[in-house]
Amino acid sequence: MEKRPRIALVLGAGSARGLAHIGVLQVFEENHIPFDFIVGSSMGAMVGGIYACGADMKMLGRMLGHLDSRLFFDVQLPRMGFISGKRIKELLNLMTKKKSFEEINIPLLIVATDLLTGEQVVLEEGSITEAVRASISIPGIFHPVKRDEMILVDGAVVNRLPIEVARSRGADLVIAVDVTFGEGRTVSISNTMDVILTAIDIMQKMQFDLIYDKADILIQPAVGGFASKDFEKSQEIIQLGRQAAEEKLDEIRDKINGYNTN
Repeated sequence: MEKRPRIALVLGAGSARGLAHIGVLQVFEENHIPFDFIVGSSMGAMVGGIYACGADMKMLGRMLGHLDSRLFFDVQLPRMGFISGKRIKELLNLMTKKKSFEEINIPLLIVATDLLTGEQVVLEEGSITEAVRASISIPGIFHPVKRDEMILVDGAVVNRLPIEVARSRGADLVIAVDVTFGEGRTVSISNTMDVILTAIDIMQKMQFDLIYDKADILIQPAVGGFASKDFEKSQEIIQLGRQAAEEKLDEIRDKINGYNTN
């Protein structure tokens, strides 16, 4: 029997555009595309974490179509962030069933940034809710997460698409999903969150250009025309994730099947 490659699924940052990851996972499940572990940054960490905890991706997609995302943004007078994150933590507890990394069946690695050292932190033990909450904490928007001696914020600050994290954990084949730098990207600046997210995008573009081709397969849903806050357009974004994944199915199967002939 031929040995299958060790496959990592890397889910990148992208705020509302990251909902496309749900569509990608739906297609992978329907077509029995295997992967051995997930690496997620920011919204990729959120979707990957929820999936790893056993959530039904089709049900999640339907639920988001009826969810008012504003209910989970508890705005406060800014001290370390405009949004305290208590409500999003409650949502994450519900969706992850309060599971820890030790309780899930598929290994999960979540990338965050330590403000004190400026370094990448890979979270893989303890509460998944806490890890995801750290990885989505956009600086200046969400209150950071304090953990041990660290002050953790959005993984996208240092690593929007953590392909090399997957390689460092023994991935033979990396399937990466980027939801920011594909074709059709537009920029709309209308509020503080747009300013911060666009600035982070600009800072990350050079890094992305250096790493994107290190993935064996790069999936880029055509979500560039959506704003970071377009959570109410979840169904359109999820469908674009599905479309992008379906277009890559043959390439993925060829890579897997050809692994032992290379």
